Amino acid sequence: MFAQEKVAAISIRDARKTYEGGTEALRGVSLEILPGQVTALLGRSGCGKTTLLNLCGAMDFPTSGEVVVAGRVTSSLGDAELTALRRREIGFVFQFFQLLPSLTALENVELPLLLAGAKNTEATAMERLRWVELEGKARSLPTQLSGGQMQRVAIARALVHDPKILVADEPTGNLDTVSGDAVLKLIRRAASELGAAVVMATHSVEAAAIAETKVRMRDGRIESIER
Repeated sequence: MFAQEKVAAISIRDARKTYEGGTEALRGVSLEILPGQVTALLGRSGCGKTTLLNLCGAMDFPTSGEVVVAGRVTSSLGDAELTALRRREIGFVFQFFQLLPSLTALENVELPLLLAGAKNTEATAMERLRWVELEGKARSLPTQLSGGQMQRVAIARALVHDPKILVADEPTGNLDTVSGDAVLKLIRRAASELGAAVVMATHSVEAAAIAETKVRMRDGRIESIER
């Protein structure tokens, strides 16, 4: 029997993005992001990788071309549909963690479930904290955690609703080497164990090394794709 081809979690077709003032951030980008794999976006600052990452997370939209995320054409969705898409299908990890300082680690992880109206939210959040090996820090506030621990909590929060897609923006950019390596192992596991389609913008050679697909960008275009 033939192996069944994976259906892309994100399909980008000839996407162009021009901002007010005429700045061309993307100039005809086409790319597919596959489930169960890590795709790294590489390139200098200003090359377009952050704009492309925002398209992948349905946080921005192309000026022309098409972006399909989890089977939905993002530019055709209304505000409520976009919110639902992000809450159900996408997890986000940022360079500076973006944890709410007044909430404990457990409460930060639980928050997306509460917003989505899920049941058994605390137990589910605790299980995901356990997955990142931080159940012992469940009652700690972010100020009581190291940078690496905060990023692991942020990953638990991003994955608590089992999203099809994980979008990571420089996830190790604010961490030391040891903490960064621990975070990269979790991102790798999100793809291999949970089946998430991971798309990650990074300057880090170490971070890029965990990716099956490396997309090098320059001046708003894809310069090369290495698989």
